[in-house]
Amino acid sequence: MLLCIAVAPLLIEKQWEKNLNKFCLSMVLGSIVAIWMVANDTNENHFVHHLVHQMVYDYVPFILLLASLFVVTGGIKVNGDIRATPRVNTLILGIGFVLASLMGTTGAAMLLIRPLIATNSERKYTSHTILFFIAVVANCGGLLTPLGDPPLFLLYLRGAAFGWFFHLFPVWLLAGCVLLLVYFLLDTYYYAREPKENIEHDNRNVTPISFDGCINLLWLLCIILSVMFINQGYIPAMGEEHALFYIKLLREFVLVAIILLSLKTTSKEIRRANHYSWAPIVEVAVLFVGIFATMTPALIYLNAHAPSMGLDQPWQFFYSTGVLSSFLDNAPTAVAFHSVAGGLPVTEGVAMVAGVPEIFLKVISVSAVFFGAMTYIGNGPNFMVKAIAEESGIKMPSFFGYMVKFSLIVLLPLYVVIQIIFF
Repeated sequence: MLLCIAVAPLLIEKQWEKNLNKFCLSMVLGSIVAIWMVANDTNENHFVHHLVHQMVYDYVPFILLLASLFVVTGGIKVNGDIRATPRVNTLILGIGFVLASLMGTTGAAMLLIRPLIATNSERKYTSHTILFFIAVVANCGGLLTPLGDPPLFLLYLRGAAFGWFFHLFPVWLLAGCVLLLVYFLLDTYYYAREPKENIEHDNRNVTPISFDGCINLLWLLCIILSVMFINQGYIPAMGEEHALFYIKLLREFVLVAIILLSLKTTSKEIRRANHYSWAPIVEVAVLFVGIFATMTPALIYLNAHAPSMGLDQPWQFFYSTGVLSSFLDNAPTAVAFHSVAGGLPVTEGVAMVAGVPEIFLKVISVSAVFFGAMTYIGNGPNFMVKAIAEESGIKMPSFFGYMVKFSLIVLLPLYVVIQIIFF
């Protein structure tokens, strides 16, 4: 399933663009695995129980959180065209970096990418800005809360407290400061090379920033509060084994209500101006229904065989999680390595979070989020940002060009330094 996601966009790009084809792939591969698990279910392995839990209590919360953030942020329109100076561009990326942990990397990226492109529309050199936007806003910024990036939400569902992710603040701050500083220096260099007439045109065409659809800020706050407080910690009944499904999924029912309220209270003109489409979230939904089904036996296997896999050091988890997050998808990768960490022998006195040693949870969280920026396919928003930029006439590097020209020379050295300092 993951191999198809990684290779199909390169080999059969036109056929892969159709969500129906992705859905068929998910159904075929997911059904094969589901049938095998049902046929081999016993009182010892409880395959059916694992499968139901994975699909109902992991997949459903995962996709509804993404959908709620997608719908709500899609109803907020940022208007304006300000001067595209290095300071302004760096400020926009910095704002996106902070917002990513509050509204998700997808939400922050979709909110700011078009205003950023409009601001830089008069400039000649713009592709580097989009590359840093992918790294800063669509990936690294989402490290501080379960809302920030899908891998963190899945780890949150496995027992990490909402506020625990704030322990990653030093890593988040270092990565953000370094990336924004490097971007500012690079954009200053390119700004000095801009044709004089471009700068003059940019200075003349200035439109103040304004916002439409601000009611969605209320719905965004409701999403944040729902994830923070509608959980087993505050409502113990949600964690009881025999609780009714609508009690266990109470948070998800609230998220559905928020989606409907956002759609009802937001003008259709605002979403039309945002080029709002259901296609991206439908794509995520149909792909991940296959991923969650097919990964179930893999997670069981990883947990059972973790001690024999040779992974017992934080740096090993950092780079193993990072490599797979780069070329597959960072959400299932994080869950897979959480299962490995959960199967390791427990050392007395070691702090445990979400059923694994805390240091391993930190490593997995940081690596999955950060390395998602290494390729276009590492995290969902990457390809979406690339497509919007190319639609606006910005020439973007190819799949391998992105790595050679950007991620391997800018991101990877930073990640190595982070590993040395923190892990």
